[in-house]
Amino acid sequence: MVPKCYTTGKASKKSDVYSFGVVALEIACGRKSIESTYEEQEASLVDWVWEACGNQMLLGVVDKKLSADFNVKEMERLPIVGLWCVHPPPSMRPSIKQAIKVLNFEAALPNLPSRMPIPNYDIPSTPSSEPTNLVH
Repeated sequence: MVPKCYTTGKASKKSDVYSFGVVALEIACGRKSIESTYEEQEASLVDWVWEACGNQMLLGVVDKKLSADFNVKEMERLPIVGLWCVHPPPSMRPSIKQAIKVLNFEAALPNLPSRMPIPNYDIPSTPSSEPTNLVH
């Protein structure tokens, strides 16, 4: 689930796209989105795949159980679309329709930044308390 849903409690089309992206990454990599058994730099699936993409090592994240028995062009698209869907600024995420077109080779791959942008989550502010006067 997209982190913003935890703070707002509300889902949206963009949060659904985020979830689709996480599932795409889980399928491509054969692992869960958070794995505490991995080293810190690999614990977050999104961070790990984005790092691999930026280092031109995208096929290195592919599920080892596939034993290289996959279509390389298709497998290159799946994690890239997954990253596009989990892009930290929701405005940079595609629609599901756009993502499916890329997966079906009906549209070009998106240009992603080599490093994952820093997420900026809107956290609802709480009203500040009035200072209290402790003078008796």
